[in-house]
Amino acid sequence: MCELRLIPLSFKAASAFIEEHHRHHKPPQGCKFCIGVTGGSDGELVGVAVVGRPVARHLDDGYTAEVTRLCTDNTPHVASMLYAACWRAARAMGYTRLVTYILATEKGTSLIAAGWKCLYQTRGGSWNSPSRPRVDKHPTGAKTLFEKE
Repeated sequence: MCELRLIPLSFKAASAFIEEHHRHHKPPQGCKFCIGVTGGSDGELVGVAVVGRPVARHLDDGYTAEVTRLCTDNTPHVASMLYAACWRAARAMGYTRLVTYILATEKGTSLIAAGWKCLYQTRGGSWNSPSRPRVDKHPTGAKTLFEKE
């Protein structure tokens, strides 16, 4: 196996990788920064992380960022490497807290390996309402909130 290497990544490149590899999400609308990991026999992209403003408005205090997407091609150790790199980059930019959500059915092994703390499980639900109809294009079940600070 070739050495895994962190690289800066454009939002366009991260979005293309997410479109091709993510199990249940499309790319997010935007970001603050993206990080990639290369590896494999020819140094191809094997994982990406997208960090942006927190989706939950009560967390958007100017000092909290959110890993809004993390996607790999299942290469071992890439997810924990990306979570750790996202925290280092966010902290260097002045953020004091980084959060992310995973599906309640996921274990969070990579987050725990990267030193993140599990806070609580949300109820889940839809953003759809009579006053603002929306089509759900993502899982609406319970999610688990993790943080690094």
